[in-house]
Amino acid sequence: MDEKILTQLSIELGMKLQQQKLWVTCAESCTGGWLAKAISDIAGSSAYFDRSFVTYSNKAKHQMLGVSETTLQQYGAVSEPVVREMAAGALEAAHADLAVSVSGIAGPDGGSEEKPVGTVWFGFAYRTVNGIEVVSRHCCFNGDRNEVRLQSAIYSLKTLLSEIIKN
Repeated sequence: MDEKILTQLSIELGMKLQQQKLWVTCAESCTGGWLAKAISDIAGSSAYFDRSFVTYSNKAKHQMLGVSETTLQQYGAVSEPVVREMAAGALEAAHADLAVSVSGIAGPDGGSEEKPVGTVWFGFAYRTVNGIEVVSRHCCFNGDRNEVRLQSAIYSLKTLLSEIIKN
């Protein structure tokens, strides 16, 4: 994987967001702000990107994004229910139109049989006329810590572009 792909996707995302006058935010755990960096690396990104959240700990997920402590305890940070709550919480906290959340196990430690290293959950929240919709996705990436994190950032942007932002 190449960081150039991340830059190209960020440029494309920025163009689409500007065309549609939409604002995006991120709620990141395992990517540690990589998505926010990729988006804000693009000149003019202040027209569609205002703020982001790096919520590495469960406490931060709860305090900053409103993720339920019960959800965190019952499912663990790397789970579909948690990324769904992270995305919805970020959308509300940032007053954005779109939000992406990422929580995973980048390694080299922390994996289990149920959730091996490379397991990453994604949440995508967006506003509709009926309220907030949230879509979730799950991937299991190969590679070292850096590669898992980069693949997660790339997947997030690709999914925003292909599935979330309406043409």
